[in-house]
Amino acid sequence: MAVTLSHTLTKKMISNTIYKNIRSISLSLVGLFIVSACGEYQAIVKTGNHDYMYKSALKYYQNGDYNHAASLFEMILPTYNGTSKYDTILVCYAKSLANIGDYYSAASYFQNYVKTFPSSDSCEVCQFMSGYCYYMLSPKIELDQTDSETAITELSTFIDMYPYSTKVPLAEKMLKRMQDKLSYKEYKTAKLYFDLGNYLGNNYNSAVITAQNCLRKYPDTRHREDLSFLILRALFIQAENSVLEKQSERYRETIDEYYSFINEFPDSQYLKKAKSILKDSEKGLAYVESVLPPNKDEMEYYKSFGTREKERQREAEQAAKEARDAT
Repeated sequence: MAVTLSHTLTKKMISNTIYKNIRSISLSLVGLFIVSACGEYQAIVKTGNHDYMYKSALKYYQNGDYNHAASLFEMILPTYNGTSKYDTILVCYAKSLANIGDYYSAASYFQNYVKTFPSSDSCEVCQFMSGYCYYMLSPKIELDQTDSETAITELSTFIDMYPYSTKVPLAEKMLKRMQDKLSYKEYKTAKLYFDLGNYLGNNYNSAVITAQNCLRKYPDTRHREDLSFLILRALFIQAENSVLEKQSERYRETIDEYYSFINEFPDSQYLKKAKSILKDSEKGLAYVESVLPPNKDEMEYYKSFGTREKERQREAEQAAKEARDAT
């Protein structure tokens, strides 16, 4: 038993030693490779030979070493401006930057390429990559969405320019994600207005305007049902909170909105609540019309109790004056 245990421990120690030696050798080889690569790169730069640097940059690029490729392309780019090689350097430099995650710089060079070489076969991929870079730069929903908006612009331009490109399905997918992100941000803004209610003003109207603008801007958003129901709710509450003279018009607007909503979303998750809003709007409208004259001119005449009282007083004074003049 003791011999077996000793034998096992010895084997384990030998295995650990072998593992450590292999790991040490591997790390040494990696270190040598890095030193060698850095040494090779420095040697290329020190030559100052732009043609040699150009060929070396292409080699780095083809081997997937985009850091060294980008660095060399950046150094020689101004030298080859206006030459036959500038086309290749510009597009490879932009792709290298994209591959190392420098999306802002990459997008700028891709856009520059499209403007500089509008007839080049590489324009298609450069226009796509410009949109892709801004897509990758799109931040969290809570932050400023300028990059998301630029991604939408660049991707839309790509789809319009190259409708038969094999990259169109991917571009459309990215475009839809950006639009949904922006529409969701606007939905949250509209919901915030709704939740504020009448705090420091009529925020329900702001909620309606924000949601309607969002639907016009992003008609295919996956948040369309939520936005539409938010509009219906806000219109109803606004009607309820209005002065009597405005309630008739606003209840009618709410009822119209209900039918628009139900026609578009007949199986809506909000169907029960929407029907309740319709029922309450119809009751509210019936009450208002029973209190106020239905004629528009008369409704203008009877805008408020105070106005009616003043009008009666003026009529009485005029009648008294006419009676005095007659005598």
